Amino acid sequence: MNSHPYAFLALFIAVAVTFPVVLLTVARLWFRFFQPPKPSPVKNDVYECGVAPTGDSWIQFKAHYYLYAILFLIFDVEVLFLLPFAVAFTGLPAGALFAMLVFILLLAEGLVWAWQRGHLEWK
Repeated sequence: MNSHPYAFLALFIAVAVTFPVVLLTVARLWFRFFQPPKPSPVKNDVYECGVAPTGDSWIQFKAHYYLYAILFLIFDVEVLFLLPFAVAFTGLPAGALFAMLVFILLLAEGLVWAWQRGHLEWK
Protein backbone atom coordinates (compact mmCIF):
# COMPACT_ATOMS: atom_id res chain seq x y z
CA MET A 1 0.00 0.00 0.00
CA ASN A 2 2.49 2.58 -1.22
CA SER A 3 0.25 4.92 -3.20
CA HIS A 4 2.10 8.17 -2.72
CA PRO A 5 5.28 9.07 -0.81
CA TYR A 6 3.62 12.01 0.94
CA ALA A 7 0.36 10.27 1.83
CA PHE A 8 1.48 9.65 5.40
CA LEU A 9 2.47 13.30 5.78
CA ALA A 10 -0.92 14.45 4.48
CA LEU A 11 -2.68 12.09 6.88
CA PHE A 12 -0.53 13.35 9.76
CA ILE A 13 -1.33 16.99 8.98
CA ALA A 14 -5.03 16.21 8.66
CA VAL A 15 -5.08 14.50 12.06
CA ALA A 16 -2.98 17.29 13.60
CA VAL A 17 -5.49 19.90 12.43
CA THR A 18 -8.66 17.88 13.05
CA PHE A 19 -7.88 16.75 16.59
CA PRO A 20 -7.60 20.23 18.20
CA VAL A 21 -10.54 21.56 16.18
CA VAL A 22 -12.76 18.71 17.41
CA LEU A 23 -11.64 19.25 21.02
CA LEU A 24 -12.30 22.99 20.79
CA THR A 25 -15.73 22.34 19.29
CA VAL A 26 -16.61 19.92 22.09
CA ALA A 27 -15.41 22.44 24.68
CA ARG A 28 -17.49 25.21 23.09
CA LEU A 29 -20.61 23.02 23.02
CA TRP A 30 -20.03 21.94 26.63
CA PHE A 31 -19.71 25.56 27.69
CA ARG A 32 -22.82 26.60 25.79
CA PHE A 33 -25.17 23.84 26.98
CA PHE A 34 -23.92 22.85 30.43
CA GLN A 35 -22.62 26.14 31.81
CA PRO A 36 -25.16 28.87 31.16
CA PRO A 37 -23.86 32.41 31.69
CA LYS A 38 -24.86 34.04 34.96
CA PRO A 39 -23.43 37.56 34.76
CA SER A 40 -23.57 39.79 37.80
CA PRO A 41 -21.65 42.87 38.95
CA VAL A 42 -19.69 40.76 41.44
CA LYS A 43 -18.82 38.13 38.82
CA ASN A 44 -17.73 40.75 36.27
CA ASP A 45 -15.64 42.66 38.78
CA VAL A 46 -11.85 42.57 38.52
CA TYR A 47 -10.34 40.11 41.00
CA GLU A 48 -6.67 40.18 41.91
CA CYS A 49 -5.48 37.98 44.79
CA GLY A 50 -8.55 38.66 46.88
CA VAL A 51 -7.87 42.40 47.05
CA ALA A 52 -10.39 44.87 45.69
CA PRO A 53 -8.91 46.94 42.85
CA THR A 54 -8.09 50.55 43.67
CA GLY A 55 -6.55 53.27 41.57
CA ASP A 56 -5.37 53.19 38.00
CA SER A 57 -4.37 49.89 36.43
CA TRP A 58 -1.59 51.46 34.38
CA ILE A 59 1.80 51.28 36.07
CA GLN A 60 5.24 52.10 34.80
CA PHE A 61 7.17 48.85 34.43
CA LYS A 62 10.96 48.98 34.57
CA ALA A 63 12.51 47.52 31.43
CA HIS A 64 15.48 46.31 33.47
CA TYR A 65 13.45 43.35 34.70
CA TYR A 66 12.88 42.32 31.10
CA LEU A 67 16.56 42.72 30.28
CA TYR A 68 17.62 40.59 33.24
CA ALA A 69 15.14 37.90 32.21
CA ILE A 70 16.49 37.85 28.65
CA LEU A 71 20.09 37.66 29.88
CA PHE A 72 19.16 34.83 32.23
CA LEU A 73 17.51 32.91 29.40
CA ILE A 74 20.51 33.39 27.12
CA PHE A 75 22.97 32.03 29.68
CA ASP A 76 20.58 29.32 30.79
CA VAL A 77 20.36 28.07 27.20
CA GLU A 78 24.16 28.26 27.05
CA VAL A 79 24.33 25.73 29.87
CA LEU A 80 21.91 23.48 27.98
CA PHE A 81 24.27 23.50 25.01
CA LEU A 82 27.41 23.02 27.11
CA LEU A 83 26.16 20.07 29.16
CA PRO A 84 25.97 17.49 26.32
CA PHE A 85 29.30 18.75 25.04
CA ALA A 86 30.89 18.26 28.47
CA VAL A 87 29.44 14.76 28.81
CA ALA A 88 30.74 13.59 25.43
CA PHE A 89 33.94 15.68 25.43
CA THR A 90 36.43 12.79 25.16
CA GLY A 91 34.66 11.17 22.20
CA LEU A 92 34.33 14.30 20.06
CA PRO A 93 36.71 15.44 17.32
CA ALA A 94 38.78 18.62 17.54
CA GLY A 95 36.28 20.47 15.32
CA ALA A 96 33.63 20.13 18.02
CA LEU A 97 35.98 21.75 20.54
CA PHE A 98 36.60 24.61 18.11
CA ALA A 99 32.85 25.06 17.50
CA MET A 100 32.15 25.14 21.24
CA LEU A 101 34.95 27.66 21.82
CA VAL A 102 33.44 29.90 19.12
CA PHE A 103 30.04 29.53 20.81
CA ILE A 104 31.45 30.47 24.23
CA LEU A 105 33.42 33.40 22.80
CA LEU A 106 30.29 34.78 21.10
CA LEU A 107 28.38 34.58 24.36
CA ALA A 108 31.27 36.16 26.26
CA GLU A 109 31.35 38.95 23.68
CA GLY A 110 27.64 39.57 24.27
CA LEU A 111 28.21 39.66 28.01
CA VAL A 112 31.08 42.13 27.68
CA TRP A 113 28.98 44.29 25.34
CA ALA A 114 26.08 44.36 27.83
CA TRP A 115 28.47 45.14 30.66
CA GLN A 116 30.14 48.01 28.76
CA ARG A 117 26.80 49.51 27.81
CA GLY A 118 25.77 49.50 31.47
CA HIS A 119 22.87 47.08 31.04
CA LEU A 120 23.96 44.97 34.00
CA GLU A 121 23.91 47.83 36.51
CA TRP A 122 20.80 48.11 38.64
CA LYS A 123 19.47 51.67 38.49
